[in-house]
Formats: sequence, C-alpha cells, structure tokens
Amino acid sequence: MKKIIFFGQTGCGKTTLCQRLNQQEIRYKKTQAVELLGEAIDTPGEYLENRRFYPALIMSASDAKVIALVSDPTRAYHPIPPAFAGNFSKKVIGIVTKISLASPGQIKASLAELEKAKAAPVFLVDTLEGIGIGDLTAYLDSI
Repeated sequence: MKKIIFFGQTGCGKTTLCQRLNQQEIRYKKTQAVELLGEAIDTPGEYLENRRFYPALIMSASDAKVIALVSDPTRAYHPIPPAFAGNFSKKVIGIVTKISLASPGQIKASLAELEKAKAAPVFLVDTLEGIGIGDLTAYLDSI
C-alpha cells in the first residue's frame, strides 16, 4: 500500500479505515492531531470542516502519495468543497464509507459530493463489515 492521507468530516470513518487498512484492532478514538498509522495518515475532521485549516491539510498531504476524500453518506452535511482535488498535484481518490447504514439516495449524495470535488476513482466501503476494503487495498497496491 502506498502512503495515503485521509480527509473527511468528523466521524466519517477515517480512523476506522486507517486501522482496517493497517490490520489493527478497530477501536474508536477521536483524532485530535495528524497521526501516522502505518502507511496511512489520519487527519482531524475539523481540518476539513473549517476553511482556515485548509493550509494544514495541504501541508500534511506533502508526504502522501495518494489523497483520499472520505464522505459519510449517513450525514446530511457534506463539507468537501467543489473542485477541492485541484489543490493538490497528486492523485485524489474518493471513498464513501458506512454504505451498509446508508440508503441508495444517501450514497448517491456522497457520490455527487466526491464527483464535484473531482475525486476519482471512488470506492464504496463499509469498514466494519469489510465491504470494498479489498478493492481499495488492491488499488492502492497497484499505484
């Protein structure tokens, strides 16, 4: 797996996804600062939710090979701005989490958010159920 950094709102599943990709025990904890978990970089959700922290996201991404924009379809608020991927000169992918908990309409809204942000390809995952993790891992191993 290439070094990947995760951006997304608070509670969208970034930390759980990092733990799963690094074959660690899944345990909830609130990320308070940028953390390195194996080859994954986990960021606090507040960094994406507050525009004044965008420079911190951009700087934190400098060591990553891939940027993942993570969208939680179970939430009504979708904070990833349109064309956000344009801030970076590296591959920006999208990940829709918690797909087992979301309705088709909610998943469609998350896909639209990631499309507007210019993230591609987009992966549908449920980290706790293990759905889509193999496809995401295979992709990261291939680049």
